[in-house]
Amino acid sequence: MTFEMITALMVFALVSSITPGPNNLMLMSSGATFGIKRTLPHLMGVALGFSFMLLMVGVGVVQLFNMWPSSYLILKVFSVIYLLYLAYKIANSSKASEHDASGTPMTFMQAVLFQWVNPKAWTMALTAVSVYAPDKAILTIVYVSFIFFLMNLPSVSLWAMMGHKLRRLLEEPKTLLLFNRIMALLLVISLIPVLIPV
Repeated sequence: MTFEMITALMVFALVSSITPGPNNLMLMSSGATFGIKRTLPHLMGVALGFSFMLLMVGVGVVQLFNMWPSSYLILKVFSVIYLLYLAYKIANSSKASEHDASGTPMTFMQAVLFQWVNPKAWTMALTAVSVYAPDKAILTIVYVSFIFFLMNLPSVSLWAMMGHKLRRLLEEPKTLLLFNRIMALLLVISLIPVLIPV
């Protein structure tokens, strides 16, 4: 890859990773609700899970969609239903104690698996592979995946930390509930491009 291509890839990875989407909104809500320590597995699951997904898309998962185009529609429907379910769970979360055993932040593996039903993650992965690894060479795909990890980890960490910093303002369960309902609404709004393609 040329220097210009690497620079363009880094900018694309940073912008697509740091802008609002299901992962970032959920991490912000988790940071506010559970604190940064309990959100770390979720955070690492997003960063590593997306890089792994990008790698798998690059080495051939996308060919399944080419062979069975209806499978992409099925994935899209399942993704929307699952995100609406997660929005419902976020909207009804009002416990802000890091030591509250009744709260259950997303686990590392749940966050890894979530990437496969995240419409924004699919868009990012398909774009990254088609634009920055058109030759489908395994070394190029590994490189693209690694650069995405380097850009994605600080980006998603920022969202979790922003949520964590808001904890003091959200100590009252009613205030936290309102915040989480706003996050849930934004999560639902983030589905509009999936439901109504431009």
